[in-house]
Amino acid sequence: MNPAVARVLKRLHYPLDVILICVRWYVAYPMSLRHLAYMMAERGVSVDHSTVHRWAIKLLPVLEKAFRRRKRPVGQSWRMDETYIRVKGEWRYLYRAVEGRPPH
Repeated sequence: MNPAVARVLKRLHYPLDVILICVRWYVAYPMSLRHLAYMMAERGVSVDHSTVHRWAIKLLPVLEKAFRRRKRPVGQSWRMDETYIRVKGEWRYLYRAVEGRPPH
């Protein structure tokens, strides 16, 4: 685990999976903090909406830096290919995307 992330998580008193799920849902889905707290209560985890907000404030900048370091560069253009193939007797579409520059 990234040392900066571990340093922030060391002071938090909830299980790691609960913290990360709350922060992920807060970022990924358009819902209020109170709705997120209700969803966690339905799953048997009692957490206040302000606690989730504090987790997000503490963790998001650190996680962003950690993920940015692992981000791989991608090309400027992509080529899409679509074809129609038969799979187990049924016709299906097959899509694929490749980087615009062909390999050498």
